[in-house]
Amino acid sequence: MRSLALFLLATLPVFSADDPWSKVRELKTGTEIRVFKKGSMQPILAKFDEANDDSLIIVVKNEEIAIHRDLVDRLDYRPPQTGPKVKSETTSKTETPDQRVGEPPDPRGSPGLTSSTSTNYSFGSKPDFQTIYRRPPPAPKAKDNAAR
Repeated sequence: MRSLALFLLATLPVFSADDPWSKVRELKTGTEIRVFKKGSMQPILAKFDEANDDSLIIVVKNEEIAIHRDLVDRLDYRPPQTGPKVKSETTSKTETPDQRVGEPPDPRGSPGLTSSTSTNYSFGSKPDFQTIYRRPPPAPKAKDNAAR
């Protein structure tokens, strides 16, 4: 009896992992999502608000919209961006007169050091969308033997 109880406790997480909708419920509020509705060609770009067993609540242009779970064909989310959004790289260079071969002599006659500094800025792009939910295919219809 004790081993049966341990077996059931061990298999409980396996059964909850079979539900692909559980990953949707774990999304954080404000996550950028893309919802593909059943029968629609264009996805809906929105922010995730919440999800329960029956529906998905999203925010589109400051308006909350509820979409029934059965109408969602696919749901993609954009993972949070890691690292800085803006990167800067500064390069400094110092040259002595003997390194400047082939340059005309300085008209003032001062053969001193020269230095230059440049800074480059690069803006990070958003990560790509990743699929988190895909509606499972419908269950096969059982053949009715009585109809023959």
